[in-house]
Amino acid sequence: MNVPREPKLSVVIPVYNERRTVEEVLRRVHAVAIAKEIIVVDDGSTDGTRELLEKIAREESPLVSGLKIYFQPVNRGKGAALRRGFQEARGEIVIVQDADLEYDPRDYAQLIDPIDRDLADVVYGSRFLGGPHRVLLYWHSVANKMLTGLSNMLTNLNLTDVWTCYKAFRRPILQSLILKENRFGFEPEVTVKVAALRCRVYEVPISYQGRTYEEGKKIGWKDAIWGLWCLVRYRFMD
Repeated sequence: MNVPREPKLSVVIPVYNERRTVEEVLRRVHAVAIAKEIIVVDDGSTDGTRELLEKIAREESPLVSGLKIYFQPVNRGKGAALRRGFQEARGEIVIVQDADLEYDPRDYAQLIDPIDRDLADVVYGSRFLGGPHRVLLYWHSVANKMLTGLSNMLTNLNLTDVWTCYKAFRRPILQSLILKENRFGFEPEVTVKVAALRCRVYEVPISYQGRTYEEGKKIGWKDAIWGLWCLVRYRFMD
């Protein structure tokens, strides 16, 4: 009896009110020529995203191949949606993918290359290592660098972009972590816990097409303050 081989990648996509972009994101992820499963977790969307995902699942479309869709009953936040997706993942490597077209799935190959070569357990895709990116939101980038610097001081890692969406993990490493944050606190929490495990961490340059708040960007200054608290909490108290 042949046992089906697990996919190389599990791409976990948390979605909240991204009706305008989610179908295009699925097309771009599906087009990446790597064996994969695509795990979408709708986080209580109210703008028609849920209905669109249900429609895609019903259709005989190429997008359905390898696609799993889960629905959170209410909006709980990106971190909560990611935890659900991580529980369902079966790939050798797990990649986080936002649903807003800011990140390009064509970067997957370079993102997983250090893991494939057994150089890394975790890889961060950095927006600040020279890849092409849209120019906007100076103060947002300043805050990002300050928070990343503080994270580095507390974890003794020398990352350039802790708050990047693109993170790739060996699945056993990721599923060994006890993650608690429901919103964007996932980023500092997972970084502190990866450092505590003494994982081999790499960074690679990625492209970035950032959005403005008018275009739907969700993270804000309150998340930055909470991120500071998460760094202290998970480094010293948890």
